[in-house]
Amino acid sequence: MRYLGLDLGTKTLGVAITDTTGLIARPLKVIHFPKEDYETALRELQNILDEYDISKIALGLPKNMDGTEGFASERSLKFKKMIESITDIPVTLVDERLTTVLAENILLEADVSRKKRKSVIDGVAAVLILETLLKMEENK
Repeated sequence: MRYLGLDLGTKTLGVAITDTTGLIARPLKVIHFPKEDYETALRELQNILDEYDISKIALGLPKNMDGTEGFASERSLKFKKMIESITDIPVTLVDERLTTVLAENILLEADVSRKKRKSVIDGVAAVLILETLLKMEENK
């Protein structure tokens, strides 16, 4: 049982994966694609789904601080439908407010250089999204 975590941006898709026990999350990769070319991101994601035996996907849903959904949320909702059009794997939306800020703080604490932070932050944010799903599953 492996889960996948996704942090969708306008030009990147951070991807995190659990170990085979579904307990430990780690960054897998950051998919880079032309601005708002989500078809390209989806093709790359399909390759990952073909390679790993994924049983659930956590997709970050960026909400405004007051809990409302804005333009970024619409992007995630559309991408969720795109994922569901290529696979039967369940996709769970996970509130991702402040995950990028938290990821940045984690990397700063680890004294990761600015250049390196920029290249890995989306993967770390995807891990945080995935860990949120794991906690939700644990509390069922």
